[in-house]
Amino acid sequence: MGMSMGSGGGRRGGRKSVMAEINVTPMVDVMLVLLIIFMVAAPLMTSTIDIDLPIARGGNATASNAPPLTLSVKRTGGSCNSNVELYLGDAPISSEELLPKIKAIRETRTEADNVVFLRGDRDVCYTDMMKLLGNIKAAGFKANIVIIPEQGS
Repeated sequence: MGMSMGSGGGRRGGRKSVMAEINVTPMVDVMLVLLIIFMVAAPLMTSTIDIDLPIARGGNATASNAPPLTLSVKRTGGSCNSNVELYLGDAPISSEELLPKIKAIRETRTEADNVVFLRGDRDVCYTDMMKLLGNIKAAGFKANIVIIPEQGS
């Protein structure tokens, strides 16, 4: 009943045989990821027709020294089509004086300076803003409505 060391049923040599197979699963995973990357990136790499454009010489730069014309609208109370304050630049102006005043300003400006920035209070009614846009168009200006973008966009 003695215990014998070294003989008996254990493993001989203590090593397993080497596996000669290649595990292709990680390689397939890498290839699929690369395929997806190339499928997404390929449309982004397409370019338009490559042409050599001529260099234009002469002419004048259209840099304007005149400040942009700004029309601000603030609702002071009441319902729609009632009480609004108009400011041309920083100066208050009545709605009756607005159209003749911006027509006179339009005649002094060049074609490149024909934009009015319209700033409307969030409480101003839609009809008031549309009337002002109509007056701006009647004076010969283009209108850009100034807004504050939403947070996160």
